[in-house]
Amino acid sequence: MSSPDATPLRAIVLILIGMACISVNDMLIKFLSGGYALHQMVFIRSVIGIVVTSVFVWFEGGWQILKTDRPGLHLMRAALIVSANMLYFAGLSVMPLGVATALFFVAPLFITLLAIPVLGEKVGRHRLTALLIGFVGVAVMMLPANDWSEIPRAAMLLPIIAAACYAGMQVMTRKLGAKSAASAMAIYIQLAFIVVSVVSFFAVGHGRYAEGVESESLIFLLRAWIWPAPDDIWKFIVLGVTSALIGYSLSAAYRIGNAATVASYEYAALPMAIFLGWLVFGERPGWVMLLGTALIAGAGLYVFARERRSSGIGPAAERPIRRG
Repeated sequence: MSSPDATPLRAIVLILIGMACISVNDMLIKFLSGGYALHQMVFIRSVIGIVVTSVFVWFEGGWQILKTDRPGLHLMRAALIVSANMLYFAGLSVMPLGVATALFFVAPLFITLLAIPVLGEKVGRHRLTALLIGFVGVAVMMLPANDWSEIPRAAMLLPIIAAACYAGMQVMTRKLGAKSAASAMAIYIQLAFIVVSVVSFFAVGHGRYAEGVESESLIFLLRAWIWPAPDDIWKFIVLGVTSALIGYSLSAAYRIGNAATVASYEYAALPMAIFLGWLVFGERPGWVMLLGTALIAGAGLYVFARERRSSGIGPAAERPIRRG
């Protein structure tokens, strides 16, 4: 483990590339959410992503690295990360990009909170105070007097529940001590997305269950599969490539850099998401959004700083915020 101040520039560049890819990925999914079913988008993205990730597998040792003696663990991890993605993207379809991103960034706070009963770790008053401030930020963003008051509060809960699913996956992985090559774990996740998407296609891909539904998030989940329009094909290709790059760049960054230091750079995704939301969708952040975002980000960064100061490792800093 490198010292907290010894994170190479390469690790910082890689984490910033990963955050940029996440922002572009989220923007494209939101952009395409009005015409395609979520499970169709995830299927196409994952098929392209698994092809690109296979190249990383080849360079990291070949197909033998896909062998594992913990298939059950990988299955549980995959189920949680798929749930986190589906819930997050369903919420993203009906709210500003910056809002969804900020709400999902309560994941490090959930990880720290779950570490108390699950891992038996002691969390001092400083981090408990940061947790409280972070969740106050969530409450602020859900106030009725904001710039997106027309969005159902149930929909705004989706990124938060997604963050909880992600946190559960991270804490479970730490508790069970699963170890595998980064590219192999990326392959497992991509395969899980493909399986869930195919099952969704046979269950709801005909689109009949979307008839008469008013919730845009549910329509996004139940809409019929259609052949992508020629102008949208390149967008799906970019989705697949960014999905693969997210897994690789974040894993590489955490492999060569100090975990707590690298994790703090993940918050670069917040201004990126706000900028893309303004540039592509004309979403202008109001004071409520900026205040809530600042509270959530500040709390998360403080948690990382405390872990870095104490030991440089911990449940909230050990692994990246990964939705790709």
